[in-house]
Amino acid sequence: MAFVPAPGYQPFYNPTLPYNSPIPGGLSVGMSIYIQGMASEHMKRFHVNFVVGQSPGSDIAFHFNPRFDGWDKVVFNSQQGGKWGNEEKKRSMPFHKGAAFELVIMVLPEHYKVVVNGNPFYEFGHRLPPQMVTHLQVDGDLELQSINFIGGQPSPNQIPMTIPAYPDPGQSDQPWLNTLPTMEGPPIFNPPVPFMGRIQGGLTARKTIIVNGYVPPSSTSFQINFKVEFSGDLALHINPRLNEGSVVRNSHLNGSWGSEERKISYNPFGFGQYFDLSIRCGLDRFKVYANGQHLFDYSHRLSAFQQVDTLEIKGDVILSYVQI
Repeated sequence: MAFVPAPGYQPFYNPTLPYNSPIPGGLSVGMSIYIQGMASEHMKRFHVNFVVGQSPGSDIAFHFNPRFDGWDKVVFNSQQGGKWGNEEKKRSMPFHKGAAFELVIMVLPEHYKVVVNGNPFYEFGHRLPPQMVTHLQVDGDLELQSINFIGGQPSPNQIPMTIPAYPDPGQSDQPWLNTLPTMEGPPIFNPPVPFMGRIQGGLTARKTIIVNGYVPPSSTSFQINFKVEFSGDLALHINPRLNEGSVVRNSHLNGSWGSEERKISYNPFGFGQYFDLSIRCGLDRFKVYANGQHLFDYSHRLSAFQQVDTLEIKGDVILSYVQI
């Protein structure tokens, strides 16, 4: 069985360093690059480069370079024809040694917008057209958890992917080409909690919902609900309970809770940790992945799952982005 990501969401989990890979479909205005990682306890510096080509000495459209050197700062620059341009810097360090981080770089018409841990940090004006950028490079004193390209289209040689991000949740004998996952809405970055999102047209087979977020150290629990607005029914209730170390699933139909399901292969929801959750609806079940690994399946208890029209998220969680 082949594994394929939903269009507009190209995840790479636990990539090794140095990372130097093509950007799926090339860079374009409207895309975002979402990087989760852990800063080294002995971090001195790392860099993220948006590169034109893959040969040594290729131009760098955007160089992002945090430096712990006694005068902690982040340096921004570009390189053309082997020469660095005018250096821009910010004497503020949003990264902490030994701590998890979330870095989002948005490609806007006039500049790259850098957001760290949900906080806007810097805007770097374009010196080279973004559409010239073909590769992303990351290296330095850090560990990578994931790199996600959001809003772009996969290049033909990247389907199917070898990373098991989105296996077919339907019958195993169905050709994967007929069951490609779908997403319709744009990503919503840093939405407030509680969050209510409309699932346009209702929940359909092959629909994929992406939820990325952060579990605060003080968190006790949060929930993700697939809800029928007119009746209040919950077709799927996902409830990480930090104080129990469990991830409870259930349905609330016709005013009553059903039987809980708790078995999981591992628990991705840790205090002070980021998570990347993908929830895909199939004909007979939901299939849920966290950080690129299968977490659980949940058989439909609401037979008319197409009635689900609302995504609800509430509790002790900070949302990085949601895509419906």
